[in-house]
Amino acid sequence: MMHPSVDIKEFMKPGVRAHLAGIGGVSMCPLAEVLADMGLQVQGSDMNDSATVRRLRSLGMEVAVGHSAENLKDCDLVIRTAAIPDGNPEIAGAIARGIPVYERAQAWGAIMQQYPNAICVSGTHGKTTTTSMTTHIFMAAQADPTVMIGGTLPLLNSGYRVGKGDTIILESCEYCNSFLSFFPTVAVVLNVEADHLDFFKDLADIQRSFRAFAGLVPQRGHVIVNADDAGAMDALKSLERPLFTFGLNDKEADCTAKNIAFHDGFPTFDVVVRGQTYAHVQLHVAGRHNILNALAAASAAYVLGVEGSAVEEGLSTFHGAGRRFEFKGNFRGADVYDDYAHHPGELQALLQTARTLPYKRVICAFQPHTYTRTHALFDEFVRQLQIPDVTILAEIYAAREKNDIGISSNDLVKKIPGSVYCSNLDKVAEELERIAQPGDLILTVGAGDIYRAGEKLLARA
Repeated sequence: MMHPSVDIKEFMKPGVRAHLAGIGGVSMCPLAEVLADMGLQVQGSDMNDSATVRRLRSLGMEVAVGHSAENLKDCDLVIRTAAIPDGNPEIAGAIARGIPVYERAQAWGAIMQQYPNAICVSGTHGKTTTTSMTTHIFMAAQADPTVMIGGTLPLLNSGYRVGKGDTIILESCEYCNSFLSFFPTVAVVLNVEADHLDFFKDLADIQRSFRAFAGLVPQRGHVIVNADDAGAMDALKSLERPLFTFGLNDKEADCTAKNIAFHDGFPTFDVVVRGQTYAHVQLHVAGRHNILNALAAASAAYVLGVEGSAVEEGLSTFHGAGRRFEFKGNFRGADVYDDYAHHPGELQALLQTARTLPYKRVICAFQPHTYTRTHALFDEFVRQLQIPDVTILAEIYAAREKNDIGISSNDLVKKIPGSVYCSNLDKVAEELERIAQPGDLILTVGAGDIYRAGEKLLARA
Protein backbone atom coordinates (compact mmCIF):
# COMPACT_ATOMS: atom_id res chain seq x y z
CA MET A 1 0.00 0.00 0.00
CA MET A 2 1.23 3.49 -0.85
CA HIS A 3 1.59 6.30 1.65
CA PRO A 4 1.66 9.57 -0.31
CA SER A 5 3.55 12.42 1.31
CA VAL A 6 0.83 14.96 0.44
CA ASP A 7 -2.27 15.00 2.68
CA ILE A 8 -5.32 14.12 0.60
CA LYS A 9 -7.06 17.20 2.02
CA GLU A 10 -4.86 19.28 -0.30
CA PHE A 11 -6.77 17.81 -3.25
CA MET A 12 -10.24 18.46 -1.85
CA LYS A 13 -10.89 21.61 -3.92
CA PRO A 14 -12.61 22.60 -7.19
CA GLY A 15 -10.84 21.84 -10.44
CA VAL A 16 -8.78 18.91 -9.18
CA ARG A 17 -9.18 15.81 -11.36
CA ALA A 18 -9.71 12.62 -9.33
CA HIS A 19 -9.64 9.13 -10.82
CA LEU A 20 -11.61 6.52 -8.84
CA ALA A 21 -10.52 2.94 -9.49
CA GLY A 22 -13.53 0.72 -8.78
CA ILE A 23 -15.90 3.66 -9.04
CA GLY A 24 -19.00 1.43 -9.20
CA GLY A 25 -18.44 0.02 -5.70
CA VAL A 26 -20.90 0.42 -2.85
CA SER A 27 -18.97 3.22 -1.15
CA MET A 28 -17.12 4.51 -4.21
CA CYS A 29 -20.16 5.71 -6.16
CA PRO A 30 -21.34 8.00 -3.33
CA LEU A 31 -17.75 9.19 -2.94
CA ALA A 32 -17.74 10.12 -6.63
CA GLU A 33 -20.93 12.15 -6.22
CA VAL A 34 -19.72 13.93 -3.09
CA LEU A 35 -16.41 14.85 -4.73
CA ALA A 36 -18.20 16.12 -7.83
CA ASP A 37 -20.52 18.17 -5.63
CA MET A 38 -17.39 19.74 -4.09
CA GLY A 39 -16.30 20.87 -7.54
CA LEU A 40 -13.72 18.20 -8.36
CA GLN A 41 -13.59 16.72 -11.87
CA VAL A 42 -14.34 13.05 -11.29
CA GLN A 43 -13.57 10.17 -13.62
CA GLY A 44 -13.10 6.49 -12.97
CA SER A 45 -13.16 2.85 -14.00
CA ASP A 46 -14.89 -0.34 -13.00
CA MET A 47 -14.63 -3.95 -14.07
CA ASN A 48 -18.28 -4.09 -15.10
CA ASP A 49 -20.89 -1.85 -16.63
CA SER A 50 -23.80 -1.42 -14.21
CA ALA A 51 -26.73 0.76 -13.26
CA THR A 52 -24.39 2.61 -10.90
CA VAL A 53 -21.86 3.25 -13.66
CA ARG A 54 -24.60 4.46 -15.97
CA ARG A 55 -25.87 6.82 -13.28
CA LEU A 56 -22.43 8.34 -12.79
CA ARG A 57 -22.12 8.80 -16.54
CA SER A 58 -25.49 10.57 -16.58
CA LEU A 59 -24.02 13.02 -14.07
CA GLY A 60 -21.23 13.85 -16.54
CA MET A 61 -18.50 11.56 -15.23
CA GLU A 62 -16.32 9.62 -17.65
CA VAL A 63 -16.25 5.96 -16.57
CA ALA A 64 -14.24 3.29 -18.37
CA VAL A 65 -15.09 -0.42 -18.17
CA GLY A 66 -11.95 -2.42 -17.39
CA HIS A 67 -8.69 -1.29 -15.84
CA SER A 68 -5.92 0.27 -17.91
CA ALA A 69 -3.18 2.81 -17.25
CA GLU A 70 -4.56 4.80 -20.18
CA ASN A 71 -7.74 5.45 -18.17
CA LEU A 72 -5.77 7.75 -15.86
CA LYS A 73 -5.32 10.46 -18.51
CA ASP A 74 -4.26 13.70 -16.79
CA CYS A 75 -5.66 13.01 -13.31
CA ASP A 76 -4.13 14.64 -10.24
CA LEU A 77 -4.75 11.74 -7.85
CA VAL A 78 -6.10 8.19 -7.77
CA ILE A 79 -8.50 6.84 -5.14
CA ARG A 80 -8.96 3.09 -4.95
CA THR A 81 -10.96 0.52 -3.04
CA ALA A 82 -9.06 -1.66 -0.58
CA ALA A 83 -9.65 -4.64 -2.89
CA ILE A 84 -7.50 -3.19 -5.70
CA PRO A 85 -3.83 -4.25 -5.31
CA ASP A 86 -0.66 -2.34 -6.18
CA GLY A 87 -0.23 -4.57 -9.23
CA ASN A 88 -3.44 -3.31 -10.85
CA PRO A 89 -2.50 -1.56 -14.14
CA GLU A 90 -4.04 1.74 -13.05
CA ILE A 91 -2.29 1.71 -9.67
CA ALA A 92 1.01 0.64 -11.23
CA GLY A 93 0.56 3.30 -13.92
CA ALA A 94 -0.06 5.98 -11.32
CA ILE A 95 3.00 4.93 -9.30
CA ALA A 96 5.17 5.02 -12.43
CA ARG A 97 3.99 8.55 -13.23
CA GLY A 98 4.28 9.83 -9.67
CA ILE A 99 0.51 10.33 -9.28
CA PRO A 100 -0.44 9.92 -5.58
CA VAL A 101 -2.69 6.98 -4.76
CA TYR A 102 -5.06 7.09 -1.78
CA GLU A 103 -7.42 4.62 -0.15
CA ARG A 104 -11.19 5.15 -0.26
CA ALA A 105 -11.30 5.51 3.54
CA GLN A 106 -8.75 8.34 3.40
CA ALA A 107 -11.00 10.24 0.99
CA TRP A 108 -14.06 9.77 3.19
CA GLY A 109 -12.00 10.88 6.16
CA ALA A 110 -11.03 14.09 4.41
CA ILE A 111 -14.63 14.73 3.41
CA MET A 112 -16.12 14.20 6.85
CA GLN A 113 -13.82 16.84 8.31
CA GLN A 114 -15.98 19.37 6.50
CA TYR A 115 -19.08 18.36 8.48
CA PRO A 116 -19.66 19.61 12.05
CA ASN A 117 -21.34 16.27 12.85
CA ALA A 118 -19.76 13.03 11.63
CA ILE A 119 -21.60 9.95 12.94
CA CYS A 120 -19.54 6.80 12.36
CA VAL A 121 -21.30 3.51 13.16
CA SER A 122 -18.92 0.63 13.87
CA GLY A 123 -19.14 -2.91 15.21
CA THR A 124 -18.60 -6.52 14.22
CA HIS A 125 -22.25 -6.71 13.18
CA GLY A 126 -25.36 -4.55 13.05
CA LYS A 127 -23.63 -1.65 11.28
CA THR A 128 -25.84 -1.47 8.21
CA THR A 129 -29.10 -1.70 10.15
CA THR A 130 -28.03 0.87 12.75
CA THR A 131 -26.65 3.28 10.13
CA SER A 132 -29.96 2.91 8.28
CA MET A 133 -31.99 3.55 11.43
CA THR A 134 -29.87 6.63 12.16
CA THR A 135 -30.48 7.85 8.62
CA HIS A 136 -34.25 7.46 9.05
CA ILE A 137 -34.11 9.51 12.26
CA PHE A 138 -32.04 12.34 10.79
CA MET A 139 -34.20 12.41 7.65
CA ALA A 140 -37.29 12.67 9.87
CA ALA A 141 -35.55 15.54 11.70
CA GLN A 142 -35.12 17.25 8.29
CA ALA A 143 -31.37 17.42 8.89
CA ASP A 144 -30.66 16.71 5.17
CA PRO A 145 -27.71 14.39 5.98
CA THR A 146 -25.08 12.98 3.67
CA VAL A 147 -25.14 9.19 4.06
CA MET A 148 -22.99 6.20 3.14
CA ILE A 149 -24.35 2.72 3.98
CA GLY A 150 -22.96 -0.70 3.04
CA GLY A 151 -26.34 -1.83 1.71
CA THR A 152 -29.47 -0.61 0.00
CA LEU A 153 -31.94 1.46 2.03
CA PRO A 154 -35.42 1.70 0.47
CA LEU A 155 -35.86 5.22 1.86
CA LEU A 156 -32.96 6.34 -0.34
CA ASN A 157 -33.45 3.83 -3.18
CA SER A 158 -29.69 3.27 -2.83
CA GLY A 159 -26.99 2.98 -0.21
CA TYR A 160 -26.15 6.66 -0.10
CA ARG A 161 -27.34 10.23 -0.47
CA VAL A 162 -25.61 13.58 -0.83
CA GLY A 163 -27.21 16.15 1.45
CA LYS A 164 -26.69 19.83 2.20
CA GLY A 165 -26.97 19.59 6.00
CA ASP A 166 -24.24 19.67 8.65
CA THR A 167 -24.35 15.92 9.37
CA ILE A 168 -22.69 12.98 7.64
CA ILE A 169 -23.60 9.40 8.64
CA LEU A 170 -21.25 6.58 7.67
CA GLU A 171 -21.10 2.85 8.17
CA SER A 172 -17.55 2.35 9.41
CA CYS A 173 -15.70 -0.92 8.88
CA GLU A 174 -12.74 -2.13 10.92
CA TYR A 175 -11.36 -4.43 8.20
CA CYS A 176 -7.79 -3.38 7.31
CA ASN A 177 -8.23 -0.64 9.94
CA SER A 178 -10.18 1.38 7.37
CA PHE A 179 -12.11 3.35 9.97
CA LEU A 180 -8.86 4.68 11.44
CA SER A 181 -8.75 7.06 8.46
CA PHE A 182 -12.03 8.63 9.62
CA PHE A 183 -12.66 11.72 11.73
CA PRO A 184 -15.77 10.91 13.79
CA THR A 185 -17.37 13.42 16.10
CA VAL A 186 -19.80 10.69 17.19
CA ALA A 187 -18.37 7.15 17.26
CA VAL A 188 -20.86 4.32 17.81
CA VAL A 189 -19.45 0.93 18.85
CA LEU A 190 -22.15 -1.77 18.67
CA ASN A 191 -20.10 -4.86 19.54
CA VAL A 192 -16.57 -6.18 19.27
CA GLU A 193 -16.02 -9.87 18.46
CA ALA A 194 -13.43 -11.98 16.70
CA ASP A 195 -13.73 -11.50 12.93
CA HIS A 196 -11.57 -10.67 9.88
CA LEU A 197 -8.85 -12.91 11.27
CA ASP A 198 -7.17 -12.91 7.87
CA PHE A 199 -6.09 -9.37 8.83
CA PHE A 200 -6.25 -9.12 12.63
CA LYS A 201 -4.10 -11.36 14.81
CA ASP A 202 -6.74 -12.09 17.44
CA LEU A 203 -9.56 -10.53 19.48
CA ALA A 204 -7.11 -8.36 21.43
CA ASP A 205 -5.80 -6.95 18.16
CA ILE A 206 -9.37 -6.17 17.06
CA GLN A 207 -10.09 -4.47 20.38
CA ARG A 208 -7.00 -2.30 19.97
CA SER A 209 -8.33 -1.19 16.60
CA PHE A 210 -11.73 -0.22 18.02
CA ARG A 211 -10.03 1.59 20.91
CA ALA A 212 -7.96 3.60 18.43
CA PHE A 213 -11.14 4.37 16.46
CA ALA A 214 -12.94 5.68 19.54
CA GLY A 215 -9.81 7.67 20.40
CA LEU A 216 -10.21 9.66 17.19
CA VAL A 217 -13.26 11.46 18.62
CA PRO A 218 -12.44 14.99 19.83
CA GLN A 219 -13.24 15.95 23.42
CA ARG A 220 -16.29 17.89 22.27
CA GLY A 221 -17.59 14.74 20.57
CA HIS A 222 -19.25 11.58 21.86
CA VAL A 223 -18.30 7.90 22.11
CA ILE A 224 -21.42 5.69 22.23
CA VAL A 225 -20.98 2.05 23.24
CA ASN A 226 -23.16 -1.00 23.88
CA ALA A 227 -22.95 -1.61 27.63
CA ASP A 228 -24.30 -5.15 27.14
CA ASP A 229 -21.39 -6.19 24.92
CA ALA A 230 -18.38 -7.36 26.92
CA GLY A 231 -16.03 -7.12 23.94
CA ALA A 232 -16.94 -3.50 23.26
CA MET A 233 -16.74 -2.44 26.89
CA ASP A 234 -13.42 -4.22 27.34
CA ALA A 235 -12.04 -2.55 24.21
CA LEU A 236 -12.89 0.93 25.48
CA LYS A 237 -12.27 0.50 29.22
CA SER A 238 -8.90 2.27 29.08
CA LEU A 239 -10.23 5.19 27.03
CA GLU A 240 -9.70 8.25 29.17
CA ARG A 241 -12.99 9.98 28.49
CA PRO A 242 -16.68 9.61 29.42
CA LEU A 243 -18.69 7.06 27.42
CA PHE A 244 -22.36 7.34 26.55
CA THR A 245 -23.71 3.83 27.02
CA PHE A 246 -26.84 2.05 25.82
CA GLY A 247 -28.15 -1.38 26.69
CA LEU A 248 -30.90 -3.61 28.01
CA ASN A 249 -29.08 -5.58 30.71
CA ASP A 250 -26.92 -2.88 32.27
CA LYS A 251 -29.11 -0.92 34.68
CA GLU A 252 -26.57 1.91 34.73
CA ALA A 253 -26.67 2.47 30.95
CA ASP A 254 -27.35 6.05 29.89
CA CYS A 255 -29.91 4.96 27.31
CA THR A 256 -32.17 1.95 27.74
CA ALA A 257 -35.57 0.54 26.76
CA LYS A 258 -38.47 0.31 29.19
CA ASN A 259 -42.00 -1.12 28.90
CA ILE A 260 -41.00 -3.53 26.12
CA ALA A 261 -43.90 -5.34 24.47
CA PHE A 262 -44.17 -7.39 21.29
CA HIS A 263 -46.99 -7.17 18.74
CA ASP A 264 -46.92 -9.77 15.95
CA GLY A 265 -43.23 -10.27 16.74
CA PHE A 266 -42.34 -6.56 16.51
CA PRO A 267 -41.24 -4.65 19.64
CA THR A 268 -42.59 -1.41 21.07
CA PHE A 269 -40.80 0.33 23.93
CA ASP A 270 -39.90 3.61 25.57
CA VAL A 271 -36.40 4.99 24.98
CA VAL A 272 -35.31 6.25 28.39
CA VAL A 273 -32.22 8.45 28.72
CA ARG A 274 -30.87 9.01 32.21
CA GLY A 275 -34.25 8.35 33.77
CA GLN A 276 -36.28 10.52 31.38
CA THR A 277 -38.46 9.20 28.55
CA TYR A 278 -36.99 10.44 25.29
CA ALA A 279 -39.20 8.66 22.73
CA HIS A 280 -41.80 5.92 22.35
CA VAL A 281 -40.75 3.56 19.58
CA GLN A 282 -42.68 1.09 17.44
CA LEU A 283 -40.33 -1.06 15.38
CA HIS A 284 -41.25 -2.90 12.19
CA VAL A 285 -38.20 -5.17 12.38
CA ALA A 286 -38.12 -8.12 14.74
CA GLY A 287 -35.66 -9.21 17.39
CA ARG A 288 -33.99 -8.12 20.60
CA HIS A 289 -30.86 -7.19 18.64
CA ASN A 290 -32.88 -4.61 16.74
CA ILE A 291 -33.98 -3.01 20.02
CA LEU A 292 -30.28 -2.53 20.76
CA ASN A 293 -29.66 -1.18 17.25
CA ALA A 294 -32.53 1.28 17.73
CA LEU A 295 -31.09 2.37 21.09
CA ALA A 296 -27.74 3.02 19.42
CA ALA A 297 -29.36 5.15 16.71
CA ALA A 298 -31.47 6.99 19.29
CA SER A 299 -28.35 7.64 21.37
CA ALA A 300 -26.61 9.26 18.39
CA ALA A 301 -29.66 11.44 17.85
CA TYR A 302 -29.88 12.36 21.54
CA VAL A 303 -26.26 13.51 21.92
CA LEU A 304 -26.70 15.76 18.87
CA GLY A 305 -29.86 17.36 20.23
CA VAL A 306 -32.42 15.73 17.90
CA GLU A 307 -36.00 15.83 19.22
CA GLY A 308 -37.48 12.54 20.41
CA SER A 309 -40.37 12.99 17.97
CA ALA A 310 -37.91 12.52 15.07
CA VAL A 311 -36.70 9.27 16.67
CA GLU A 312 -40.31 8.08 16.89
CA GLU A 313 -41.12 9.04 13.30
CA GLY A 314 -37.85 7.79 11.82
CA LEU A 315 -37.89 4.38 13.48
CA SER A 316 -41.61 3.85 12.79
CA THR A 317 -40.93 4.11 9.05
CA PHE A 318 -37.93 1.77 9.06
CA HIS A 319 -38.72 -1.66 7.62
CA GLY A 320 -35.17 -2.93 7.20
CA ALA A 321 -32.29 -2.46 4.79
CA GLY A 322 -31.65 -4.54 1.70
CA ARG A 323 -30.44 -8.09 2.52
CA ARG A 324 -31.31 -7.60 6.20
CA PHE A 325 -34.19 -10.04 6.78
CA GLU A 326 -35.55 -8.90 3.43
CA PHE A 327 -38.77 -10.52 2.22
CA LYS A 328 -38.24 -11.97 -1.26
CA GLY A 329 -41.49 -13.78 -1.95
CA ASN A 330 -43.64 -16.84 -1.29
CA PHE A 331 -42.98 -20.32 -2.63
CA ARG A 332 -45.94 -22.70 -2.39
CA GLY A 333 -46.99 -21.34 1.00
CA ALA A 334 -43.47 -20.86 2.40
CA ASP A 335 -42.13 -17.33 2.97
CA VAL A 336 -38.66 -16.70 1.56
CA TYR A 337 -36.39 -14.13 3.24
CA ASP A 338 -32.78 -13.16 2.59
CA ASP A 339 -30.20 -11.95 5.11
CA TYR A 340 -26.57 -10.83 4.99
CA ALA A 341 -25.54 -12.51 8.28
CA HIS A 342 -22.10 -14.07 7.92
CA HIS A 343 -20.67 -14.05 11.46
CA PRO A 344 -21.82 -16.43 14.23
CA GLY A 345 -23.09 -13.50 16.32
CA GLU A 346 -25.22 -12.29 13.43
CA LEU A 347 -26.45 -15.83 12.77
CA GLN A 348 -27.49 -16.23 16.38
CA ALA A 349 -29.46 -12.96 16.37
CA LEU A 350 -31.16 -13.83 13.07
CA LEU A 351 -32.00 -17.46 13.85
CA GLN A 352 -33.18 -16.86 17.40
CA THR A 353 -35.45 -14.10 16.10
CA ALA A 354 -36.73 -16.43 13.38
CA ARG A 355 -37.65 -19.02 16.03
CA THR A 356 -39.95 -16.47 17.71
CA LEU A 357 -42.00 -15.89 14.55
CA PRO A 358 -45.19 -17.86 13.85
CA TYR A 359 -43.80 -20.36 11.33
CA LYS A 360 -44.01 -24.15 11.43
CA ARG A 361 -40.35 -24.66 10.52
CA VAL A 362 -37.26 -22.52 10.04
CA ILE A 363 -35.16 -23.63 7.06
CA CYS A 364 -31.76 -21.98 6.73
CA ALA A 365 -29.68 -22.16 3.55
CA PHE A 366 -26.33 -20.76 4.65
CA GLN A 367 -23.29 -19.89 2.55
CA PRO A 368 -20.16 -19.35 4.69
CA HIS A 369 -18.13 -16.30 3.69
CA THR A 370 -14.35 -16.76 3.28
CA TYR A 371 -12.24 -19.75 4.20
CA THR A 372 -10.37 -17.99 7.01
CA ARG A 373 -13.56 -16.93 8.81
CA THR A 374 -15.07 -20.42 8.48
CA HIS A 375 -11.92 -22.01 9.84
CA ALA A 376 -11.36 -19.54 12.69
CA LEU A 377 -14.98 -19.59 13.90
CA PHE A 378 -15.81 -23.18 12.93
CA ASP A 379 -17.16 -24.36 16.30
CA GLU A 380 -19.33 -21.26 16.68
CA PHE A 381 -20.82 -21.78 13.21
CA VAL A 382 -21.60 -25.40 14.13
CA ARG A 383 -23.34 -24.24 17.32
CA GLN A 384 -25.51 -21.59 15.65
CA LEU A 385 -26.41 -23.66 12.60
CA GLN A 386 -28.10 -26.21 14.83
CA ILE A 387 -30.80 -23.65 15.73
CA PRO A 388 -32.90 -24.06 12.52
CA ASP A 389 -35.16 -27.06 11.95
CA VAL A 390 -33.35 -27.70 8.68
CA THR A 391 -29.88 -26.44 7.69
CA ILE A 392 -28.57 -26.48 4.12
CA LEU A 393 -24.91 -25.59 3.55
CA ALA A 394 -23.79 -24.10 0.26
CA GLU A 395 -20.10 -24.23 -0.55
CA ILE A 396 -17.95 -21.47 0.99
CA TYR A 397 -17.94 -18.14 -0.86
CA ALA A 398 -14.28 -17.35 -1.52
CA ALA A 399 -14.55 -13.55 -1.86
CA ARG A 400 -10.95 -12.28 -1.85
CA GLU A 401 -9.35 -15.58 -0.78
CA LYS A 402 -7.86 -18.80 -2.11
CA ASN A 403 -8.59 -22.06 -0.30
CA ASP A 404 -5.11 -22.62 1.11
CA ILE A 405 -6.66 -24.14 4.24
CA GLY A 406 -8.45 -26.97 2.44
CA ILE A 407 -11.76 -26.36 4.20
CA SER A 408 -15.27 -26.99 2.83
CA SER A 409 -18.86 -26.47 3.94
CA ASN A 410 -19.05 -30.25 3.93
CA ASP A 411 -16.84 -30.14 7.05
CA LEU A 412 -19.61 -28.20 8.81
CA VAL A 413 -22.25 -30.66 7.58
CA LYS A 414 -20.38 -33.52 9.25
CA LYS A 415 -20.81 -31.76 12.61
CA ILE A 416 -24.43 -30.59 12.22
CA PRO A 417 -27.00 -33.41 12.56
CA GLY A 418 -29.49 -33.57 9.70
CA SER A 419 -27.83 -30.86 7.64
CA VAL A 420 -27.40 -31.11 3.86
CA TYR A 421 -24.41 -30.11 1.72
CA CYS A 422 -24.93 -28.53 -1.72
CA SER A 423 -21.94 -27.89 -3.96
CA ASN A 424 -23.59 -25.06 -5.91
CA LEU A 425 -26.56 -22.69 -5.79
CA ASP A 426 -28.64 -24.66 -8.31
CA LYS A 427 -28.50 -27.63 -5.95
CA VAL A 428 -29.47 -25.38 -3.01
CA ALA A 429 -32.55 -24.24 -4.93
CA GLU A 430 -33.41 -27.85 -5.85
CA GLU A 431 -33.13 -28.96 -2.22
CA LEU A 432 -35.29 -26.05 -1.04
CA GLU A 433 -37.89 -26.90 -3.67
CA ARG A 434 -37.88 -30.54 -2.55
CA ILE A 435 -38.44 -29.87 1.15
CA ALA A 436 -40.50 -26.64 1.20
CA GLN A 437 -43.92 -26.90 2.88
CA PRO A 438 -46.70 -24.38 3.56
CA GLY A 439 -45.97 -22.48 6.77
CA ASP A 440 -42.18 -22.72 6.44
CA LEU A 441 -39.79 -19.78 6.84
CA ILE A 442 -37.00 -20.20 4.29
CA LEU A 443 -33.89 -18.11 4.90
CA THR A 444 -31.06 -17.65 2.42
CA VAL A 445 -28.17 -16.36 4.52
CA GLY A 446 -24.64 -15.10 3.87
CA ALA A 447 -22.57 -12.20 2.52
CA GLY A 448 -21.89 -13.79 -0.86
CA ASP A 449 -24.39 -14.63 -3.62
CA ILE A 450 -26.63 -17.07 -1.69
CA TYR A 451 -29.58 -14.74 -2.37
CA ARG A 452 -29.53 -16.11 -5.91
CA ALA A 453 -30.62 -19.52 -4.56
CA GLY A 454 -33.78 -17.91 -3.19
CA GLU A 455 -34.37 -16.13 -6.47
CA LYS A 456 -33.91 -19.40 -8.36
CA LEU A 457 -36.41 -21.07 -6.04
CA LEU A 458 -39.01 -18.32 -6.47
CA ALA A 459 -38.60 -18.53 -10.26
CA ARG A 460 -39.87 -22.13 -10.00
CA ALA A 461 -43.08 -21.18 -8.15
